[in-house]
Amino acid sequence: MAILVDEPRWPKHGTTWAHLVSDESLDELHAFARRAGLPERGFDRDHYDVPAERIDALVALGAQAVPGRELVRRLLASGLRVRPRDR
Repeated sequence: MAILVDEPRWPKHGTTWAHLVSDESLDELHAFARRAGLPERGFDRDHYDVPAERIDALVALGAQAVPGRELVRRLLASGLRVRPRDR
């Protein structure tokens, strides 16, 4: 079980954004987000959107930096992925 963060690639609000997910459970993800001080409004069904400037701090707290494809693959394997058509 792991908390994963991909590379920031999505521009918005003057920064670029990454995704933070758990490959185990949403409870694990929410607990990590609380420890990291992420706002609840950043949660989007299966991930948190996180600004690029927070990634180093998330990794220091234990998140694993992975490529986007790896993040999606592991999220799918966990059964937690909410597909775009189901949003």
